[in-house]
Amino acid sequence: MTDTRRRVKVYTLNEDRQWDDRGTGHVSSGYVERLKGMSLLVRAESDGSLLLESKINPNTAYQKQQDTLIVWSEAENYDLALSFQEKAGCDEIWEKICQVQGKDPSVDITQDLVDESEEERFDDMSSPGLELPSCELSRLEEIAELVASSLPSPLRREKLALALENEGYIKKLLELFHVCEDLENIEGLHHLYEIIKGIFLLNRTALFEVMFSEECIMDVIGCLEYDPALSQPRKHREFLTKTAKFKEVIPISDPELKQKIHQTYRVQYIQDMVLPTPSVFEENMLSTLHSFIFFNKVEIVGMLQEDEKFLTDLFAQLTDEATDEEKRQELVNFLKEFCAFSQTLQPQNRDAFFKTLSNMGILPALEVILGMDDTQVRSAATDIFSYLVEYNPSMVREFVMQEAQQNDDVSKKLTEQKITSKDILLINLIIEHMICDTDPELGGAVQLMGLLRTLVDPENMLATANKTEKTEFLGFFYKHCMHVLTAPLLANTTEDKPSKDDFQTAQLLALVLELLTFCVEHHTYHIKNYIINKDILRRVLVLMASKHAFLALCALRFKRKIIGLKDEFYNRYIMKSFLFEPVVKAFLNNGSRYNLMNSAIIEMFEFIRVEDIKSLTAHVIENYWKALEDVDYVQTFKGLKLRFEQQRERQDNPKLDRNHRYRRDARTLEDEEEMWFNTDEDDMEDGEAVVSPSDKTKNDDDIMDPISKFMERKKLKESEEKEVLLKTNLSGRQSPSFKLSLSSGTKTNLTSQSSTTNLPGSPGSPGSPGSPGSPGSVPKNTSQTAAITTKGGLVGLVDYPDDDEDDDEDEDKEDTLPLSKKAKFDS
Repeated sequence: MTDTRRRVKVYTLNEDRQWDDRGTGHVSSGYVERLKGMSLLVRAESDGSLLLESKINPNTAYQKQQDTLIVWSEAENYDLALSFQEKAGCDEIWEKICQVQGKDPSVDITQDLVDESEEERFDDMSSPGLELPSCELSRLEEIAELVASSLPSPLRREKLALALENEGYIKKLLELFHVCEDLENIEGLHHLYEIIKGIFLLNRTALFEVMFSEECIMDVIGCLEYDPALSQPRKHREFLTKTAKFKEVIPISDPELKQKIHQTYRVQYIQDMVLPTPSVFEENMLSTLHSFIFFNKVEIVGMLQEDEKFLTDLFAQLTDEATDEEKRQELVNFLKEFCAFSQTLQPQNRDAFFKTLSNMGILPALEVILGMDDTQVRSAATDIFSYLVEYNPSMVREFVMQEAQQNDDVSKKLTEQKITSKDILLINLIIEHMICDTDPELGGAVQLMGLLRTLVDPENMLATANKTEKTEFLGFFYKHCMHVLTAPLLANTTEDKPSKDDFQTAQLLALVLELLTFCVEHHTYHIKNYIINKDILRRVLVLMASKHAFLALCALRFKRKIIGLKDEFYNRYIMKSFLFEPVVKAFLNNGSRYNLMNSAIIEMFEFIRVEDIKSLTAHVIENYWKALEDVDYVQTFKGLKLRFEQQRERQDNPKLDRNHRYRRDARTLEDEEEMWFNTDEDDMEDGEAVVSPSDKTKNDDDIMDPISKFMERKKLKESEEKEVLLKTNLSGRQSPSFKLSLSSGTKTNLTSQSSTTNLPGSPGSPGSPGSPGSPGSVPKNTSQTAAITTKGGLVGLVDYPDDDEDDDEDEDKEDTLPLSKKAKFDS
């Protein structure tokens, strides 16, 4: 056997007509017993696995391109290429191909490429069809070679398929199979394996109908047991006849339906277990086999759906208390598989399928099953419920609302009974199973939470002229179900820290919080009323003290979602209950650690600053500034303080007209100062003294307001040069008391290495500059003027690349002003 190894890359042409790299290896040519001919073999250089095994067929057109490339078509829609690293290797393999086909190696193409329509016309004129050898034991090898040689050509495949159909050839081959088995003719059985496998690759429905008929299918499986690559034959027939058992949970009276179920199971078994894994060249050649199974399933679902007696018996036994557990489990598993089959239906057929199940009472049956103790049965029932919710959530919502109404009516008539409608609702059973999931990973709970989320999602709720599903269902859900969902949260947050903090409880509470966060975003006033009336946010923030970071972050995410709505009802509730306290505590306890908790809390305060939520800004500064004033590795909290001071200044001087106030001096003002003086109060409120460190690019949208920049530079200069100003409060109010008891050690951890002084205007710190005529103003002839005109190592709150240049320009502008104007700014 010649074995010339050369390094190559194997390529295949994909559906987009692009070449896909299948791997790098070494190519050789040699005789392959299984393929009965000289073949090209490529083994991967990494692990020696087989990348390519291709028989050199006499009629295949091979092309040599660019001295290092050989291209050919292995089958319809499958083009192959070998790209050689060296020209010498390409030449050697090319010579081998030409030798097999009897061609001169000097040519660049081994066969004339004939247009398919011309080839078809020529073949039609020359021969009406393909003549098959007589079906005899001695000619099995010849038949196998004919089938193998026909596969690469679409036209030859078509003619072979027609010949096999017309002559009843498959049944004759299966008769030879019995002869070979009786004679223990292994060689003949190996040929039959190749022949039957080749017939599968012809991809013809008419041939499949013959092969999968009741009389032939087991013999076909028998032929496929004798793979020449295996030392011992498989025992597929033994498994199908002895091991695999067909269970009729409900007797099937239709013999055609029963036969179709048997056939589908066996064909699925052939596809999954018997046939070898198709190569990249054979995947499309089995598409008709996939379709055969698909349409069989569609037929089975349709026939079962039309059998009313069958479905009636099924649901009757499911809900019958006398049905034993094993029988009920079989019934539920059958119904689950029945629903899985329905996924193959077209949309209109699936509509009819689920409507039939609904009319038969599938939802009441599931309610009974979910109330049972058998976890396997409940798990299968959950899968069935998921099919229903994913397909038609409105149908499920309508059922549970009708059920609640019926239970309410019963409760009114039978008031002496202690059973209420909310205790037996289907949706409450789902919530209880989610809460009581015993799986350590809460796999079932995660699935159920997804189903609940689908049910409460307003995006898939219908709105008609007469009623709005969203209003009706959410009203029902918050009245009858929300208390069940929040029960584990409320039970675990009665103290200042979670009463149970094990991993499984934390996972469950995280799921509950995820669903509540979704409700905050989508349910508006329903969830708002519930949160405020039940004090839910305070309970959720207890979880900030959990030892599990993921749960604490879920609690923080819940609050962040509420703040993101910028709803003053929520804001007043937060301020009244001092609900920033747990967040600030968690921030301080986190210390100087740079982690997700740190970033998430800072982002929340940054959102308040950027969106200028005035009520929350004032609340945070008045109550928590002393705890946060030393945090200087970000400018968020100092920016909040500046916002607070600007708000208070406007409150203390409500009649102040800036445009009139500063126009007494008719001198020409620089552009930046003119922008400041001409900016109205609303624009002033939107101006940002501090921007996030990521906003490094200065454009029209994110450039800082000139007044904020001016005040920022002035305050920092005053702080660094330690000038003494007269101290006064902006409004004479008492400094708000801080609600947290903080240790000095905690504050120390939050300070940077270079200590900073309190910002002017903070409680207990010097008065805010910029208030004309305030008692703390510095006289015009003091050295404060020098503080404005001297750079003095000024560092802005955010270092932009061009800050130094801007500062120099600003200082030059200030130098051009007269002394009296500078003194005005200082005051």
